Amino acid sequence: MEPKRPNYMFINHSKCEFFPCHETEKPEDFNCLFCYCPLYALGDRCGGNFVYIDGGIKDCSNCLIPHSEGGYAYIMKMFPKVAELAKRD
Repeated sequence: MEPKRPNYMFINHSKCEFFPCHETEKPEDFNCLFCYCPLYALGDRCGGNFVYIDGGIKDCSNCLIPHSEGGYAYIMKMFPKVAELAKRD
């Protein structure tokens, strides 16, 4: 039997108008906790599957890191890099 995942690590908002916002074969496992990815600001250092499109805009349509089973742990591991961006000089 798998250990139970703490509730604060996962939310599935299947009634959202945009659900799922990325293609997935398992919508029941789609994590909406990080609806907007906190790693977006890291640019090419986020570790996700993204491309830059016209105008230098980062397109994360093919990235499922924040919505995946291990996404919470990955984001928490990367969060110090985000915090560093927010520091005042």
